[in-house]
Amino acid sequence: MDLLSMLLEPLSYDFMVRALLTTAIAAVVCAVLSCWLVLIGWSLMGDAVSHAVLPGVVLAYIVGAPFALGALVFALLAVTLIGVVRNTSRVKEDAAIGIVFTSLFALGLVLISVTPSQTDLNHIIFGNLLGVSMADLVQVVILGVVAFAILVLKRRDLTLYAFDPTHAHAIGLSPRRLGALLLGLLALTSVVALQTVGVVLVVAMLIIPGATAYLLTDRFSRMLVIAPVISAACSVAGIYISYYLDTASGAMVVLAQGTVFAVVYLFSPRQGLIGTRLAKARRRRAAALAR
Repeated sequence: MDLLSMLLEPLSYDFMVRALLTTAIAAVVCAVLSCWLVLIGWSLMGDAVSHAVLPGVVLAYIVGAPFALGALVFALLAVTLIGVVRNTSRVKEDAAIGIVFTSLFALGLVLISVTPSQTDLNHIIFGNLLGVSMADLVQVVILGVVAFAILVLKRRDLTLYAFDPTHAHAIGLSPRRLGALLLGLLALTSVVALQTVGVVLVVAMLIIPGATAYLLTDRFSRMLVIAPVISAACSVAGIYISYYLDTASGAMVVLAQGTVFAVVYLFSPRQGLIGTRLAKARRRRAAALAR
């Protein structure tokens, strides 16, 4: 089988086309948001929100509501609870995050265990990328476009908030509102990614692309381009690899992102563990030859 045939064969199946489109959209939106999460240091918050949506999805199934609605409600609930616990007690933010997200995730697992269902609700946890329907794809497109549009339109304010919230306040912006907006977008984006890789792996799509781009450039504007490009490429590569190796698609997408991060971590010219040493060695050789 030649390369062109290998590329075209999966596209002959409708479920593969839907999987590719859904994952690419989720990957781009998650990657753009991940740039701010990495910069601010909200990786654990992303983990919390992505896990806290589980009971919302199960309750939505029980009452016959869209999964996205239940997930979004509980994502916003998790953010609110974390803020309440942090602001009304001596408990610090990291502990508040751990308490809220583990409790809500456990509630979701309990609800799954006691809910009679003809649908395998475990797909919520681990993803069901190859089972994405046309309705699911439309839902992901709508939510993804909304989240992406808000991020693009508010990128300057959000970037100023990430770098210097004091200066943002001085010029008339509200750091509290910008933080709330970012948390709301995190909740919305988690719902988008939930459809592809499931609750457990959502946090990887929300963190790895931004962290990878952070090691490749010192300019935030470039991060906003590099991260979604890498994430989209990894999503497509992961699905193709899963098709030919018969592995879990969502997990393979995340594994592809993790592999790219490992390569960048080791060989990035500016920040790579090995790349920086090789660059220093080349400079020393060049200096020695110049003498």
